[in-house]
Amino acid sequence: MPDGVADDGIKLAGYVRDIPDFPAPGILFRDITPLLLDPRALAAAVARLTRYARDLEIDIVVAAEARGFILGGALAHALKAGFVPARKRGKLPHETVSAEYMLEYGVDALEMHADAFAGGARVLIHDDLLATGGTAHALAELVGRLGGQVMACVFLVELESFHGRRQLQGYKVHSLIQYD
Repeated sequence: MPDGVADDGIKLAGYVRDIPDFPAPGILFRDITPLLLDPRALAAAVARLTRYARDLEIDIVVAAEARGFILGGALAHALKAGFVPARKRGKLPHETVSAEYMLEYGVDALEMHADAFAGGARVLIHDDLLATGGTAHALAELVGRLGGQVMACVFLVELESFHGRRQLQGYKVHSLIQYD
C-alpha cells in the first residue's frame, strides 16, 4: 500500500524528513533516519517489504551500500534468504565484479564478491531510495553477470520525478513511499 496507512496503522511517509541542499546545493535529501529510530515504523517497513517479496521465493537479497544494508539485512532475515552486500569500489577483500552507474549528481560504482551466489539464484534487489534507477540497474547488471535471476527490486522511498522505473524496465519494482 504505497505511502498509505496499512493494516498496522503506520504512515511511513511521516517518518521521512526533508534535508535541503544535501549532499549538494539544489538536492532535496529524503532522510529515513527518523523511520529507523522508531521501532514500530522500522518493523512496519520491513514487514511490508517482506509481505511483497514472500511469494517470490528469494534465495539472496542484494543491497546497496550504505543505507540499503539497514533494511536489506533485516529483509533477508525475514525472507530466510542470504544477504549480499554491494559496496563502493575497493571495500571488499576478495575478488570482485563491478558496475558503474549515474547518480542524480554524479557517477559512482558498486562491487560484489565474484562468488557472492551460485548461478540461478533468485535475487531480490533492495535499496533505500529509487531516484534515477542507476544504482538498482547496476546491481541488476551485476546479478546477471554472476548468473542470478532478479525477481524484483524493492525500495523504501521512490522519487517519481527522476523516472527511475525506466531504468528498471523488465523488472518488478515496488516502493513503499512515493514523492513527485
